Amino acid sequence: MSETNTVNHPKVALVTGANKGIGYEIAAGLGALGWSVGIGARNEQRREAAVDQLRAAGADAFGVPLDVTDDASVTAAARLIKERAGRLDALVNNAGITGGGPQEPTTVDVNRVRAAVETNVIGVIRVTNALLPLLRRSPAPRIVNVSSSVGSLTLQTTPGAETGPIAVAYAPSKTFLNAVTVQYAKELADTPILINAVCPGYTATDLNGFRGVRTPQQGAAVAIRLATVSADGPTGRFFDDEGEVPW
Repeated sequence: MSETNTVNHPKVALVTGANKGIGYEIAAGLGALGWSVGIGARNEQRREAAVDQLRAAGADAFGVPLDVTDDASVTAAARLIKERAGRLDALVNNAGITGGGPQEPTTVDVNRVRAAVETNVIGVIRVTNALLPLLRRSPAPRIVNVSSSVGSLTLQTTPGAETGPIAVAYAPSKTFLNAVTVQYAKELADTPILINAVCPGYTATDLNGFRGVRTPQQGAAVAIRLATVSADGPTGRFFDDEGEVPW
């Protein structure tokens, strides 16, 4: 069951990496539900193009200049949302990178690992902590971390399971993100904040050279569901469209 909006007080969301792909579709989906949605992205031209496209479709979208690896950028983004809306009802940490290839562990350039962790993990912590004061102002705050089933240690060690190519930067960064999600859920257990990780599935985006078999809209569905889940919903768990994903 999802939390509903009122006409007079639209809920406010920030989606990072929202100028394209899954992030854009998450923003579009929330906008279609009547939310006011911040389009977090580094590239000004692509960010504003996404905002224009969403507004043309009837969504209340606004641009948020945001580089999740930069402290000053994240601080400025939090200030912008505070000045515009005064609170935040949902944060969707979608921005992520693969770290580039190749990623065989015995030969990897450690800078690829460092880059993946900086964006996919530390960036999430940086953004989440900067936005927590605004999330605490919401009566029903939600945090959704966009992860991947390749981060599941259970699946990675299950014979015959589809876990993608060997990727010592990308896959462990998602395992790390899953663990971080659990730690936040433990600390925030006595608050109304619900935080979960989601896997969008193998979605066709530029992250994988558009080789995925799912559309960005399909990939966005699980994040939208967890961003709008009711107060009796889960926290500290990992989901895809089919249900809970094992850690």
